[in-house]
Amino acid sequence: MRDSSVEPRGAHPPAPDPRALPQAPGRMIDRKSLCPDRRVAVHSEGGYKVFMPELELRHLRAVRTIAEEGSVTRAATRLGLTQPALSAQLRTVERLVGGQLFDRTRNGCVPTDLGRRVLGTARLVLDEMAQLMANTRETDRRGPLIFGCAPILYFARLVEGLRALNSDVRAEVRPSSAEIVDMLEAGQVHVALFEFFDGMHARDLAGIELRKLVTEPAFVALPETDPLALLEEVDLADLADRDWVTPPKQHIGSRTQMFQACADAGFVPRLTHHTGEASMARGLVAGGCVSFAAAPSRTGEGIVIRRLRGMPLMTDIFVATRRDSPVAGRAHEVFACAAEAYRSVLDRNPEYRKWWDAHPEAHPEFN
Repeated sequence: MRDSSVEPRGAHPPAPDPRALPQAPGRMIDRKSLCPDRRVAVHSEGGYKVFMPELELRHLRAVRTIAEEGSVTRAATRLGLTQPALSAQLRTVERLVGGQLFDRTRNGCVPTDLGRRVLGTARLVLDEMAQLMANTRETDRRGPLIFGCAPILYFARLVEGLRALNSDVRAEVRPSSAEIVDMLEAGQVHVALFEFFDGMHARDLAGIELRKLVTEPAFVALPETDPLALLEEVDLADLADRDWVTPPKQHIGSRTQMFQACADAGFVPRLTHHTGEASMARGLVAGGCVSFAAAPSRTGEGIVIRRLRGMPLMTDIFVATRRDSPVAGRAHEVFACAAEAYRSVLDRNPEYRKWWDAHPEAHPEFN
């Protein structure tokens, strides 16, 4: 496959008759394109299927970026292309593979079954190319793997998994996802896990493999003595008169989304207490306040975790790997480590486990 964004211009000499070409034993001549070396073997359920004679690395990057961004427009911005140019690339790929790769839904571009198969192959090919390029550069990347994230429930499990890729893993934990992305862009961390935050689409993530891990619904934490604690599901509007506990204002990544969800429920939240320390937040909730909670949060110590009716607040969680890191070309393995770590906390909240099993569209890569 060629990595070219510009096709040669000018007239071409007439193509020779393929029947007159010598054919080496065991080698196929593509009588349509006369480019036997550009054929690609892609795995399908029925085995390996040879197709896509004109597919290029830029096409694979286009598919991968659309899947990561969930939007052709945002993917075009990230790739430095116009939206019509990227749409044309997508149509080319769909023509070559013989089917639609993405469904357009209200939640953005979601890969079809064919799209997931092509996306899986694209990621492997692009990772292999990244690893090849990394191995041919003079820079010695043998060294510690630095992992960055905001506080998460599966931190230790994820660090443990990353040690299988690099025995020397070092971690940097910061209060907000925006700070983690700052460090990622500056090369201060090699691998990062973070939530979507306001302003994220404006970030320059060139040279970074970005992949959505999961779309996670927010739950709510209530005092166990609250009458609403007796319900399995709580309406956000019923929390309009409560005192809320949130992280400090500068550390609320999806502040706009949070206020919009409350506005849709008919109120402005009364943000009374601000803390980024989990045990302090739980103590305040046990004392009578309420708070949004990560879906895998556990009931106990005077609080209960309940799902919100209609799941009005959803947050995308991403895994990012720098392409100049000690794990260059192994982004798919980094993602697998993050997925395994996330799975380990699903059963902390039985209600979330039920929701997870009923909504595979929120975590298509896990399947």
